[in-house]
Amino acid sequence: MTDEETPIFERGDVVYGADPFKGDENARPWLVLSNHDGRPFHGEQYIALTLTSKSWMDGLIEIPETSWVRGGTPDDSRIVPWAVQSIDYEDIDFWQGRLDSALVDGAVASLVDELQ
Repeated sequence: MTDEETPIFERGDVVYGADPFKGDENARPWLVLSNHDGRPFHGEQYIALTLTSKSWMDGLIEIPETSWVRGGTPDDSRIVPWAVQSIDYEDIDFWQGRLDSALVDGAVASLVDELQ
C-alpha cells in the first residue's frame, strides 16, 4: 500500500471489504493480485482473490503465519484460487496486511491452472 492520502493497494496486499455477491453487510478479506500503473482504473479497481476461514474445500492455499510480511487475519485463512473478482476502491474498508511474494505468485499460478 502506498503512503498517499488516498492509498493505492499493491500486489500482495490483503484488504477487507464488501463481497460483490453478498453486499456490504457480508464483507471479507481479499488478496490483491493486480494493480498495474498505466492501466485503466489504476488505484480504483483491483483484481483480487477471496480469502476464507473455511478448511473443508479441496484446493485451498494455506497461509502460514510466516507468509505475513505485515498484519494478518484474526482467524487462520486460506486463499481460494478460483474465486477471482474485480473489486472497487470504494468497496474496501481497510488494509489488513501483506503476504510475501512467493505465496502470491503461487496463488496466481493456481488461478492460471484453474483457467486452463
